[in-house]
Amino acid sequence: MAQGQGRNVYDDAQRAQSYASLEFPGTYYLAYRDLPAIIAANIKGRVGLDFGCGAGRSTRFLQRMGFKAIGIDISASMIELARNADPDGSYALIEDGNFSGLAPGSLDLIFSAFAFDNIPDRSRRARLMRGLRELLSEDGRIVLLDSTPEIYTHEWASFTTQEFPQNRAAKSGDAVWIVIKNLADHRPVLDFLWTHEDYLRLFAESGSELIACHRPLGREHEPYDWQSELSIAPWVIYVLGSLRPSA
Repeated sequence: MAQGQGRNVYDDAQRAQSYASLEFPGTYYLAYRDLPAIIAANIKGRVGLDFGCGAGRSTRFLQRMGFKAIGIDISASMIELARNADPDGSYALIEDGNFSGLAPGSLDLIFSAFAFDNIPDRSRRARLMRGLRELLSEDGRIVLLDSTPEIYTHEWASFTTQEFPQNRAAKSGDAVWIVIKNLADHRPVLDFLWTHEDYLRLFAESGSELIACHRPLGREHEPYDWQSELSIAPWVIYVLGSLRPSA
């Protein structure tokens, strides 16, 4: 999630440090709850990349699942926080869209949590997705975890949007605002709204094949004060492969 037009939230030291303290509370738990089963069902190898790793939360998540995972990000401050939290991990600072330090066809899994919520330009999104797809092994998969449009118009265990009625009029690619309740820093966060149809176009333009789509809902027995989560999915998880040439 990005703070301010054209500005990465992680360039703000206070916000970066606050965000780095998050693990998987509340609505975030729902984002990650089903990923182990989804990944186990779709990924064969154990070489992984965490694209937009931030402070390394998702990279460590992949490591706990047995992946040899590297985290990459364009924010020097977040890479520093990731390395401090995980000195034995592998983290790299990259220039935006520059994957030259990674070998094409070398990755079994590319995981991206919330990074594509931050990217406002369709052509840039497509370029990034094409670049990532080229890093996949023959049977490799991309797993995207991103926000649904509904997250910006409802109330949640971990988020509030009631101060931003303008979100309801937002169209594809528009800026939308949300507050993370799990952080001490309650300044609004800026994201960009992308629909399922936008993602389908993104996949087609980047030569990616949609293999599976999952929208997790909360369950009554879970130890969280669910609000909209029981009936509306705040997240969407896409599993992608490379389109194979027609015979």
